[in-house]
Amino acid sequence: MPRLASDVQAFEAHATDADLDDLRARLAAARLPEAETVYRAGPDPHRWDQGVPLADLVEVASYWRTGYDWRSFEARLDRIGQFRTTIDDLGIHFLHRRSARADATPLIMTHGWPGSIAEFVDVVDELADPKDADTPAFHVVVPSLPGFGYSDKPATTGWGTEKIAAAWVGLMARLGYSKFVAHGGDWGGVITTVLAGRFPEHVLGIHTVLAQAPPGLTTDGLTAAERQWTEETHDFWRHRAAYAKQQATRPQTIGYSLVDSPVGLLAWLLDKFAEWSDTEDSPFERISRDRLLDDVTLYWLTRTGASAARIYYESHNSLDPELRVDVPAAISIYPRDIEKCPRPWAQERYRQIVRWRTPEAGGHFPSLEVPGYFVKDLQEGLAAVLAANLSRE
Repeated sequence: MPRLASDVQAFEAHATDADLDDLRARLAAARLPEAETVYRAGPDPHRWDQGVPLADLVEVASYWRTGYDWRSFEARLDRIGQFRTTIDDLGIHFLHRRSARADATPLIMTHGWPGSIAEFVDVVDELADPKDADTPAFHVVVPSLPGFGYSDKPATTGWGTEKIAAAWVGLMARLGYSKFVAHGGDWGGVITTVLAGRFPEHVLGIHTVLAQAPPGLTTDGLTAAERQWTEETHDFWRHRAAYAKQQATRPQTIGYSLVDSPVGLLAWLLDKFAEWSDTEDSPFERISRDRLLDDVTLYWLTRTGASAARIYYESHNSLDPELRVDVPAAISIYPRDIEKCPRPWAQERYRQIVRWRTPEAGGHFPSLEVPGYFVKDLQEGLAAVLAANLSRE
């Protein structure tokens, strides 16, 4: 078992009672707008055409104030194992769950926005100690991105995806893991791609739910279904990505609302969980209120609404068009995700795709929406990656 470096410190999450009382008081005193002018009775996906419907917001905010238990989530984080270390003068928080299996492989899992480490708390145990002895096991590391959760907030510019990927290599080395596999989605998917492309001597391979093709590819030769994917992705960035433009250009401005108003923060994040999930009316068809509120409350208590938004300022459209991934890659494209890359396009960047899957259900948050399928897919994808490494030896 690798010995932790002396500059890795155990960490416990504990909000003060005063902070939790303040949250409930702010929720009770919230000033709300009138209902949307496209009001419809549910279930109906068009209820969300102007954003989070007033009735839904009121219901979730009321539960947040009177029924939600933050202490339970804190206890879950502590049971998994929390730590902090400093890399490039920035404190990085991470979960670290070591497997009991001697043949376990180190795995780093990177979240995105509007997610957090809360995306992975339900899957860590099964990844570390699977019930089936023939299933690969992993020493699981789940860091909080800079500016997210219990990681420090960068005080200067420069903490984009390239620097974060380099920091992750340093973090894994500090834990005794010189070689590892990686998983990510959303910003975590971009960082995972950078990890694999820049540090192939450390990265055995990757599993990602976000494949990003190099720019300038044409739809010539794509199937009708693949062309539809490209049209849906284009439509998303053209008509439904105002949040990204705002956070890429004026994160500080929206940050005041996100840090000062719990209802404003809830609406800003809930809107994306609703639109990006594989549901017909509400994100709670697949994601529990408690798990979503674990995520939102983590943003609230750590006051990271502005600092998390800045990852867009640092890295929006910044993936190196020349970057190529030569290590084995397993890629899964979920049907209701916001960016869906056809395999012929993906192969232009990911040169050794050893497993490609298009699940029947799930959206942008598969570890929350379809956790059972997600774990199995991740295990099988990384098994294919590790097998490809063995065949090259």
